[in-house]
Amino acid sequence: MSEPLCRLYLITPPRLDDLAGFGRTLAHTLDAGDVAALQIRLKDVPDDIIAAAVDVIAPIAQARGVAVIMNDRPDLAARFDCDGVHIGQSDGTLAEARRIVGKERMVGVTCHDSRHLAMEAAEGGADYVAFGAFFPTTTKDAPTRAEPEILSIWQETMEIPCVAIGGITADNAQGLAAAGADFLAVSAGVWNHPQGPETAVKALNAAIAQGLAARG
Repeated sequence: MSEPLCRLYLITPPRLDDLAGFGRTLAHTLDAGDVAALQIRLKDVPDDIIAAAVDVIAPIAQARGVAVIMNDRPDLAARFDCDGVHIGQSDGTLAEARRIVGKERMVGVTCHDSRHLAMEAAEGGADYVAFGAFFPTTTKDAPTRAEPEILSIWQETMEIPCVAIGGITADNAQGLAAAGADFLAVSAGVWNHPQGPETAVKALNAAIAQGLAARG
């Protein structure tokens, strides 16, 4: 069976104070519907805390065919044997990230609302580019606001996948899937969902399906 044209890309909560509890929640969440990837995004914490998170998270995700992506740190992605790394514009160069993680791991690049940055990343060998923020977000400081049209243009003109990020929830995901996103990156829209993350994953997958139907 072919994979859907748009899939969920989850990002961990910004803090994981109860790793064992999060592991149980994560397992149930990933079992609730299609998820392509999980980014471990823990800011301003020691490397040993990130290592402990990977030890819990990676086996749960990878057993379900979910790629584990390290945020910001190519060195940790390689050291902890993650499936890839996601870098921002201030996290070093794409070439350096590729040198550190090797050819077998994925490298994704934040490109904000800039097709120019995205094309540079594509030409530099990125495995995906990320555009955003599409909606207001409390998860991180979003310096730019992107419009869905950038996804449509990218889908029509470029081969490598594009990720939509920033304030995405089950209520607004449909339009981004319809516009041409290959992946929808979601954090608070899953973990802070009032009915719980399992319900959020089901609702997001339903919204993606409706968006893809509209895409034709």
